[in-house]
Formats: sequence, structure tokens, C-alpha cells
Amino acid sequence: MTHPYDALDAETLRRRSLLKWRTYDEDVLPLWVADMDFPVATEVRDALKAFADGDTFGYPEWTGIPGLREAVADRLARRQGWTVDPDAIWITPGTVAGLYAAVKAFAAQGDGVVSPTPVYPPFRLATEHQGRTFQQVDLHDDGDGYRLDEAALDAAITPSSRLLMLCHPHNPTGRVFDRGELEALAARVLDHRLFVVSDELHADLNFGPTHTPFASLSPEVAKRTVTLIGPTKAFNLAGLKIGFAIAEDPDVMARFKAAAFGVSMPAPSVSQWGALAAVRDADAWFEDTLAYLKANRDHVAARVAAMPGVRHHAPEATYLAWLDFRATPLASDPAGLLKERVRLALNDGASFGPAGAGFARLNFATSRGIVDDALDRIERALREA
Repeated sequence: MTHPYDALDAETLRRRSLLKWRTYDEDVLPLWVADMDFPVATEVRDALKAFADGDTFGYPEWTGIPGLREAVADRLARRQGWTVDPDAIWITPGTVAGLYAAVKAFAAQGDGVVSPTPVYPPFRLATEHQGRTFQQVDLHDDGDGYRLDEAALDAAITPSSRLLMLCHPHNPTGRVFDRGELEALAARVLDHRLFVVSDELHADLNFGPTHTPFASLSPEVAKRTVTLIGPTKAFNLAGLKIGFAIAEDPDVMARFKAAAFGVSMPAPSVSQWGALAAVRDADAWFEDTLAYLKANRDHVAARVAAMPGVRHHAPEATYLAWLDFRATPLASDPAGLLKERVRLALNDGASFGPAGAGFARLNFATSRGIVDDALDRIERALREA
């Protein structure tokens, strides 16, 4: 049975004025930057049209458009079982802005910032660009997936450590850390009196495992945590540049806002109306899209399993496949060699930190035909290497 998304083709997508499809030459198939190729929900499109037809182009209220924070809190309660006061939610212009603000707020110049790696590049950039020390903790591959390494974590934390940056679900590996792992992490946070910024942007894009918000572990943990979420990944709204920071402790929120002020103001009105329509009205679109992504995930896993030397753990969340080429002839530079030899653009694993060397990240949030084209190119590169 076909799906409307199956009709998407590279020629059509290249006509869109988007970073993903306009960065490389036309003969390069780009499955790199993390947004979807799918059309947005009708509810979102209609909300943006209604905004354009209205007279609400002035400054929005500091607390957001009516009903937005309440809708976000309702979605968290429905989907994650996490009860959050709407007053604990602050509207931001995206997750990266929140990462920079958290580093500035909770770690001084020269302080240590701890993070499991490999990890989304802005984690390291937000730390080092602001003169803090990035203290990486490599995840452990136990054969079934990538897990937090408690011994490595203990070795990484020093007296200078002030902040833990957590990516959960994890980008690029797709792990959904289980409650036991998170509780072990939380114990160290409390013992060392660390603050936490938890990027949970991909939490909705979950293929089965229970997502436990880090701040929900205990009131003590919540008092030290800023959680970053948003609709941009789950509803394909990256260009709207909107996210939400949640801090249940008023003093923690005040520090975060002070650090963000002037450079990370609330998102524009148009983005807020789009976000409201997504989180409140577009569940049917989301569930259909998630089912399509899960089928693509399983298809990628089956095909990669037959590729000689390539290792891969099917992601528990996200629409990103983290491909291990270290046992193949492409090991020295998988992304570079794939682009050079078969005109396929993936994310370079090394950009996620030293632990990502020999890996490449593939975005499967596109049509099945385009996914198969990419996998065919990888197979050809392996045969011809």
C-alpha cells in the first residue's frame, strides 16, 4: 500500500529554497541536516494562513500568544506523563539558543561542562565558544546499543564541573536512555551539585521505549534542570525557529532568562501560532508521519544489516541512522568518501566529536524511494572500494 510521502522525489525537493537541498551540487543526494522532506500538517498551514490574514504583526506578549504554554503543558502530560505548570515554560527561538543560554547561565569562564558523546555539535560549540571546558564522556556500545558509562562519567567529572548537558533522546545514536541510566546520572548530578540542561527535542519521535523526562525523576533533580523541547523536529517546522525551556525552580529560570536576554528573545508571533496548531491540533498528522518514519527505520536497519562491515543499531527515537563504517574500506572518512565516490551527502561522524570518527549520520525522513537510492549508493561505494 502506497503512502502520499512515497511520491516525493529528489527533482521536486531540489526546487525548494532550503539548506538541505541547496548546499550541494545537483547530482549529490543530500540526507544530512535533520529536517523532514514531508509536507507540514494542514492544521499548521491553515494557522499560518490565518495569521497572515490577521492584524497581529506587532510584538507578542512576553508570556506568548494565548493558550500556547498551556497547550505545551497539556501535550507533555498526555504523551510523557509529565505534569508541568505552564508558568514554568519559557518560549525560545529554538534549542541551540537554549544550549548557549544554559552554558552562560550555569558555568563561568573556565568551568567544566560534562556531556555524553558523540553528540550534536552545538553542545561542544556552545561550551567552547563561551570559554568553558568541554568534558566529554563517550557512550559505551554494549552490542545492543549505546549506553551511559558510569565509570567514564565518574572519571570525567572534576571539581571544576558545573553543568551537565544531556541529549535525550540522543542525537546522533537515537538512544532513549532508560530510567535506571537516568537515575544513576541524577545521583551524580546531586552529589556534585551540577546543573543540567536536557535537550529533549526528539522526545516525540519515539518508536517504542518509554521516554522519561530527566527533570521528572525527582523534585530535587527538577530544581537543578532546564529542559529544552519544541515542535520543530516532530512537526517539521525547523524554519520557524521556536522552542520551549522548562525550569520548575523560579531561581533557575531567572538565571536562564538573564543569560538569554538580548540574544535569545521569545520566538516571533508567526512561529508561536504555527507551534500552537502543531502541538494542539495536528496529532493525526503526527501519528501518520511517525508510522512512516518507523517503517523507514526498519527498512534501513534490514538493508544495512546486509552490508559487509557496516554496523548499526536501529534508533529508538529520532529519524537518524548512525552508521559505523570503521570495519569497512571507507573507515578513514565515510562521509567524504561517499560524497566523492557516489555523490551521497551524509553528516560526518567526526563532527559529533572524536568518538564519531569512522561513522556517518543518515537522515531517513524522506520518501522510501530516496532512502533506497541512498542505500544503493552506499552499497556501490562498498563494492567499489
